[in-house]
Amino acid sequence: MKIPKLQIGSISASIPIVQGGMGVRVSLSSLAASVANLGGIGTISSVGLGDIKVSANNYEETSREALIKEIRKAKSMTDGHLAVNFMGVLSNIEDLVKTSVKEGIKIIVFGAGLPTKLPALVNDPSVNLLPIISSARVAEFILRIWDKLYKRTADGLILEGPLAGGHLGFSVEQLKHVEDNSLEKLLPEILETIKPYEDKYGKKIPIITAGGIYNGKDIARMLSMGASGVQMGTRFVCTKECGVSQKFKQAYIDAKEEDIVIIKSPVGMPGRAINNRFLKDLEIKGKLKINCPYRCLTACKVSSARYCIALALLNSYFGDLDHGLVFCGQNAHRIDKIITVKELISELLNELKEA
Repeated sequence: MKIPKLQIGSISASIPIVQGGMGVRVSLSSLAASVANLGGIGTISSVGLGDIKVSANNYEETSREALIKEIRKAKSMTDGHLAVNFMGVLSNIEDLVKTSVKEGIKIIVFGAGLPTKLPALVNDPSVNLLPIISSARVAEFILRIWDKLYKRTADGLILEGPLAGGHLGFSVEQLKHVEDNSLEKLLPEILETIKPYEDKYGKKIPIITAGGIYNGKDIARMLSMGASGVQMGTRFVCTKECGVSQKFKQAYIDAKEEDIVIIKSPVGMPGRAINNRFLKDLEIKGKLKINCPYRCLTACKVSSARYCIALALLNSYFGDLDHGLVFCGQNAHRIDKIITVKELISELLNELKEA
């Protein structure tokens, strides 16, 4: 079979695979550029790039400089397609979005919050805006607001199901019944929801499915149901090009299915992670001391938060897993080795062809 391209606005990726944006520092320039060089869309996460030890006065500046550095490094390594991922709860999100656009990024991915103000931050019509959604209701709300306030629609939507890693757009109760919110159930509803907006604006709104997609067979199933592409995060963690510590990758390789749990994040959303010593110790201690000179996340209530999620994720990046949080997708336990991005994508495309 011929591998279908992924068309997002004027951007045409030769393979329908988007590498998911994973903070803190999990998806940086080296990983994103490697995926882009192989025809996919590589994503840099804007979350947690700055030095968390700086003062509140310097936090925004160091975050901006770190993002510029990663974007420029990635662009020096590839002529392929790059995206930057943002969390709506970032306190400096407006500055980071504008910085990315100024640096020439043409795909903005927005999750962990409703992007009601996003079009106002991006005046360049060549920049594609892709909200992350978890239901037809959320999709309808975003598209209706953008239509009413900005006379525009989304350039694509990333439909993230309940099996994804990190922060999830579902309640804890919904996550107990993942079959009711599976991609197979959600996708047809989303495709129906976007039809009026596609007709009104005379453009296709590609749906990119994410969460629990592990192999080429999964990709084929999503494409056959009407998705234009898939986003994958977990599979890319255990690649040589991913910049996290070896201990971080080994945690994926060593994980058993029962080790993957749902936690309550200080951000106020459920999250999926590996139940390691950090989380087990936290259950005993109840709460860790937090010294926060600034507010990197608007949704984080420092007084009641059990731990600093930025520090916990950064510790894992550096290899201190005894004091670190390790986010992962539901299928992380299926990974048993570290390979290159080229080997992974080749494997996925071969499986896709066979399927």
